[in-house]
Amino acid sequence: MRKFLLATLLALLAAPLAYAQSAGYRIQPGDQLAITVLEDETLNRTVLVLPDGRISVPLAGTIQAQGRTVDTVENAIADRLASNFAVRPSVFVSVTAVSDTGETFPIYVVGQVADPGLREVEAGTTLLQAIALAGGLERFAATKRIQLRRNDPATGQERLYLFNFNAVERGAAIQSMITMREGDVIVVPERRLFE
Repeated sequence: MRKFLLATLLALLAAPLAYAQSAGYRIQPGDQLAITVLEDETLNRTVLVLPDGRISVPLAGTIQAQGRTVDTVENAIADRLASNFAVRPSVFVSVTAVSDTGETFPIYVVGQVADPGLREVEAGTTLLQAIALAGGLERFAATKRIQLRRNDPATGQERLYLFNFNAVERGAAIQSMITMREGDVIVVPERRLFE
């Protein structure tokens, strides 16, 4: 079970990169892209999206990548390369690393985790990823009663959300990925005697 938990937590840490591979992700300066041209492997390369949002590809020149999807960039490269081939080339682009915007905010993880305390997280970090950043759940964690405590800025009232990690571990779908907000507190209580 510990190996499964560790594998699950590591997979969650890779979530930002998995999101970058989704159809809705917009490429940002600082992202790293892998370009593959099936018809000419000498054009295959890894490029960094420059601060002005452009990338440079041999025979295709400079291409605007910032704000575009991976599919759009693939098509732009293929269009530019088409005059150099008998048929339009097959171009594949993937995001191999996402930019580090440096914009973080504090959250707190307390209770039965390996390394409780303050964590600086990026926008889009989920509750599961925050637990992974805190070293994962301890042996005596009450995994059915994980709490997220969040202050509502409009009313000043604290709201309590309960999360059942056991259900997720058994393969249950997560209805709504809970993303962290500034000041959130995750509480992982200790398991009761017969829990």
